[in-house]
Amino acid sequence: MGIAVDTFFLKPDAQGTLQAQIQQMIAEGILLGRFRVGEKLPSSRKLAEHLGVSRITVTLAYTELLSNDYLTSRGRSGYFVSENAPVPPSYAPPERAEETVDWGRAIARRYSGGDMLLKPHDWRDYSYPFIYGQTDPTLFDHANWRLCAVRALGQKDFASLTADYADQDDPLLIEFIARHTLPRRGITARPQEILITLGAQNALWLAAQVLLNHRRRAAIENPGYYALSEMLRRLPCQITPLNVDADGLPPDLVPDETDVIFTSPSHQSPTTATMPLERRRNLLARAHEIDAMIVEDDYDFEMAFAGAPSPSLKSLDTDGRVIYVGSFSKSLSPGLRIGYIVGSEPFIREVRALRMLTLRHPPGHIQRTAAYFLSLGHYDTQIRRVSAALKQRREAMEKAIAEHGLTIAGRGVYGGSSLWMKAPEGVDSYELSRRLIDRSVLIEPGKVFFSGPDEPTEYYRLGYSSIARDKVATGIRYIAEATELFDF
Repeated sequence: MGIAVDTFFLKPDAQGTLQAQIQQMIAEGILLGRFRVGEKLPSSRKLAEHLGVSRITVTLAYTELLSNDYLTSRGRSGYFVSENAPVPPSYAPPERAEETVDWGRAIARRYSGGDMLLKPHDWRDYSYPFIYGQTDPTLFDHANWRLCAVRALGQKDFASLTADYADQDDPLLIEFIARHTLPRRGITARPQEILITLGAQNALWLAAQVLLNHRRRAAIENPGYYALSEMLRRLPCQITPLNVDADGLPPDLVPDETDVIFTSPSHQSPTTATMPLERRRNLLARAHEIDAMIVEDDYDFEMAFAGAPSPSLKSLDTDGRVIYVGSFSKSLSPGLRIGYIVGSEPFIREVRALRMLTLRHPPGHIQRTAAYFLSLGHYDTQIRRVSAALKQRREAMEKAIAEHGLTIAGRGVYGGSSLWMKAPEGVDSYELSRRLIDRSVLIEPGKVFFSGPDEPTEYYRLGYSSIARDKVATGIRYIAEATELFDF
């Protein structure tokens, strides 16, 4: 393995000749364990060009290190770190001098410390992971995804792998979304009305940045998607949380002064409520009445194993005021980070420009791999397999919950991959989740989904996309037993 030439640099305040500085730089790298036995150093020519010194200076430094047994020479192959060099067993970065920067003053805007739901990195090690949004590796089509990735690496697709798309996206992926994905939701859109994003969350952020400012008001669902509420709190805008009911967001609660309405009508997050068709029409009428935009987060519509989903708000919109957000994170994998946003061309033009200023575009290779996986039919096959598995797990969940007397506060009419639960009054779901860790059970406390000062503590979410069907009954029993131990 070769040591990258970019690893080397001369310190502006270093003492001694250039040769001595180069010797010291390499010796320190070996002594600190950054350069390991057998690793090849850059050629004297490359290192000289990189450092801006003469080649003879580098050659003399290498020769001195060779004589001190820090380096060894292998004929015309070059210089390598010697086996006799005093290399420590592992690399330990040197202690830094005490920083003098006042970060409390230097940081102008804070993004940490928000109320976010963090999933343990070792969730796979738990026996009963009732967590939402993770992928069951037994359901993912590894073989065909690998074949599509290899095909996307081929010479034919070299441009999609290496080119800078600037503000554009992979045309094959855009075409598939326009011709196959969106029509399933009753949506027609031209390529210039579609933008690829790094998942639904990135799409929501882009929409919020373009549609909101300090004079405008956003209406959000309560409880609702916690990342959206945290995102909006950090924008110069006003926020109105609206309490949802069994049918989702009530249109008559939307204030007159609202500029943007954020809603998840297919599977409300986190209650999974499905907004009926009549309410969808009423919400569109209300938005038209007050001249508000609607951002429709349709993140989970593919998981409609219990029946055909209701028409999207975007498909019912005749004004062009609905911005539609979709994602492949739940149906393929959350780590893929491929989503899309659909809207009228003037809106997409601004979102496209904003995306270019921040991340330019999602990686071309990922886009092309996804395009092949979708267009070759592997995606539809996986959706059918995942839907069948989720249906079985949902049935096992509901059966076990009924047997142990737990309460479901919300379930998606057409499917989904989670249940919204309510514990008896007096139960703190954070404390409940802490107690369940000892039994290798993971649940998601619900307080993070609520906005306002009086956030209830008895709600929690149970996902079933990551837990095997045969583990469900035991995991639910453990939850029931832990709940009974609370003093009511």
